[in-house]
Amino acid sequence: MTTTNDLADDLLALQMAAEPLGATLLGIPGHDEDLADPSAAADERTRAAALRIAERADALVEAGDDPLTAKVVAQQARAAVDRIDARMVEYTITDLFVGPASSLLSYLPMLPVPDAERARAYVSRLRKVPAHLAAVAERHRAGVAAGRVPVRRLVDAAIAHLDRYLATDLDADPLLAHPLADDLAAVADERRAVVRDEVRPAFAEYRRVLAEEIAGHGRPDSAPGLCHLPGGAEAYAALSRVHTTTAKTPDELHQAGLDIIAALRAEYAELGARVFGTDDLAEVFAHLQDDQDLRWRDEDELLAAARTAVRRAEEAAPGWFGRLPSQPCEVRPVPAAEAPGAPPAYYMQPSLDGLRPGVYYANTHGVTERQRFIAETMAFHEAVPGHHFQLTLAQELDELHLVRRLADVNAYAEGWGLYTERLADEMGLYSSDTTRFGMLAMDSMRAGRLVVDTGLHAKGWSREQAIDYLRENTPMSALEITTEVDRYIAYPAQALSYMVGRLELQRLRAEAQQRLGDAFDIKAFHDLVLCNGPLPMTVLDELVTAWAA
Repeated sequence: MTTTNDLADDLLALQMAAEPLGATLLGIPGHDEDLADPSAAADERTRAAALRIAERADALVEAGDDPLTAKVVAQQARAAVDRIDARMVEYTITDLFVGPASSLLSYLPMLPVPDAERARAYVSRLRKVPAHLAAVAERHRAGVAAGRVPVRRLVDAAIAHLDRYLATDLDADPLLAHPLADDLAAVADERRAVVRDEVRPAFAEYRRVLAEEIAGHGRPDSAPGLCHLPGGAEAYAALSRVHTTTAKTPDELHQAGLDIIAALRAEYAELGARVFGTDDLAEVFAHLQDDQDLRWRDEDELLAAARTAVRRAEEAAPGWFGRLPSQPCEVRPVPAAEAPGAPPAYYMQPSLDGLRPGVYYANTHGVTERQRFIAETMAFHEAVPGHHFQLTLAQELDELHLVRRLADVNAYAEGWGLYTERLADEMGLYSSDTTRFGMLAMDSMRAGRLVVDTGLHAKGWSREQAIDYLRENTPMSALEITTEVDRYIAYPAQALSYMVGRLELQRLRAEAQQRLGDAFDIKAFHDLVLCNGPLPMTVLDELVTAWAA
């Protein structure tokens, strides 16, 4: 008889086979020579297998066989189905890391090559890049034929990214970045030849396909949302389920964002009166957007501030968490080739094999245009006590099945990151009232995401409408607003996960505090949330409610 553990094994095998590059990044062996098969036939096979797993998991929940794990397996399997049904590979062409070429250029340089076996596997994987990109190009052509076309602006950005890569001297190619041991000179020579003779020509051919066959079909800035594609409403609904793990409708999410934006005005007024001597929202925003003293002078200053914030949070964490990660978080700049299309910051979790640490990447591109008052908030969200704590602790839960430790639940992960921005205020981590504006600005941005993401993909907003809304309702810089909007266009529904998850975590904490009164222990609550692995919001609700009872 199949057990929940058996089914979790089946799901993990399916996930790693479908995303072998992700498996290697996580430190899971057995896939180091492979790249994903982006063909429609492969997607159909994966979809059918995931659906069978989900249905079997439902039965195991009913049977009471480790129901928590069975629920996670069911949700993760159905999320795989929803992703495939959205057909994003057909029209997702962008310089953001979710694009087919940009993901390879982002993730391949992160792969460790510590020994001869993995160095040779890396070369084998590089040899598969041409076939992979050719298959991706076929999916783009199929998308054009079906009317599922990309956004022209983002195609142009992807082409510009490829141009930057192809203009790089071979000696500086990021795919050759990792040095090999002296006794692997022959492998190093082979790797260099494969990149020169096979990989770079494949990227050049993919660039040609984008420029000559795809770009001309691209949607204009006036129609960037999924609602402008055949089946777009269904695709957006599927992706919303994936990223929020709730059944909230676009209208409900849109209104929630509008309500939070309105409520934040009072906090801006109070803080603005103290810092700038005005409680007028427009004047407060003008100070935050235009004051050159609130900009960075150079890259070193930005990175130093990020490292200081992370260290300060690590020192305060024992007062708020019972269980702490076994390793510190590193801080690095976003690689230069990726930086123009990358978000202001992001986190890459450590690998299970210990070869790659957890890293907080801060974007130093256009550094003098970036706002310094958001730096601490970003560090608390992406690093400590945010994603570094959540992702690293999950990996260290050896008592849980690997599926539970690695489950991809955006509302949980990003909800936790956003929750920690406010938690950092409770912990006394913000160094000044000015840096607390970062907390409010990020709240505005995440609430604005609910409004703008649904506006673009469900209500037919133009790119300019989305930019104008964020300019009016957030104090973010023009650079960050345009980068954010292009991200929402390229990555539909992902931006919904932040505020949806944060609101759920705050609700669950408030209800537990009300029920437990003086017996409520914030350390125990945080350990409960973090030490059961990533959970869908509905499952986390059941867990916290049972704990409080």
